[in-house]
Amino acid sequence: MSHRTLLIGATAALTLAACGRADHIGKPPSFTPAMNSDEHVAMLDPGLPRTVETARDVDGASLWAAGQRSLLGDRRAIKRGDILTVVIEIDEEAEISNSTSRSRNGSESMSVPHLLGLPQRIDGKLPEGASMDNAVALDSSSRSGGDGSVSRREELTLRVAATVMQVLPNGVLAIQGSQEVRVNFELRELLVTGYVRPEDISRQNEITYDKIASARISYGGRGQITDVQQPRIGQQVLDAVLPF
Repeated sequence: MSHRTLLIGATAALTLAACGRADHIGKPPSFTPAMNSDEHVAMLDPGLPRTVETARDVDGASLWAAGQRSLLGDRRAIKRGDILTVVIEIDEEAEISNSTSRSRNGSESMSVPHLLGLPQRIDGKLPEGASMDNAVALDSSSRSGGDGSVSRREELTLRVAATVMQVLPNGVLAIQGSQEVRVNFELRELLVTGYVRPEDISRQNEITYDKIASARISYGGRGQITDVQQPRIGQQVLDAVLPF
C-alpha cells in the first residue's frame, strides 16, 4: 500500500469524524428527522390484521363495541404501529472485593563426600579452599499476592414512548423508541429497543424495562459540551495503537 493511499484514507477518516462535529458549530445540534424514520414507517404500514373484525367491532357508535377505540375496549398496544410507554427506573448498586495471597518455600540439598572417592580425587585438583563435600544445593522461594475491588452505582429514571415495529409469529412485539431533548447547545438522546409480551403490558399501556427481552437502552447526547469531554480522534487512535 502506497503512502498516497494511506494519506487519502487518513484524510477521509478525519473528514468523516469532523462532519459529526460540524453539525453544531456555531449553532445547536440538529434533531434527527422524525419523518421517514423506522417508527414512522411502522405507523404508515401497520400490516395485515391478525383477526377479521366483525360489523359490530367496526361500529364505533356502539357503547359495547370490542375494538380498541371503544369506551371499554383494551387500549394496550397489540399491533404494528401502536404506541406504548416504556418506564425505565434503574437503581442498582454493586460492590465486589477479592483478595488473594499465596506463598511457598522450598529447600533441597545433597552432598556426595564418599561417592566412590570421586570428591576426594577432585578436591586434589581444585584450587586451595575449594571442596566437593557439598556438591549440590538448591534453594527456592516464591510469593504472590493480589487485591481487587469493584464498586458501581447507577440510578436512572426515564419514560419514553415506543412504537411496535413488528409482531413476531409467536405474538411477541418488537418495539423501538427514541426521544431527543435539546437544551441550549446540548442534545440529549434516549433510545430503547427490545421485545415484549403483550400480556406484560399494563392496563395503562405501560411496560417496565425489566420485562423487555434483549433490552438495549442508550442515554447520551451530542453537542458542544460532549465534544469537549471526548478526546480527539487522533488521541483515540494513538491510545489504541501505542503499546505503552
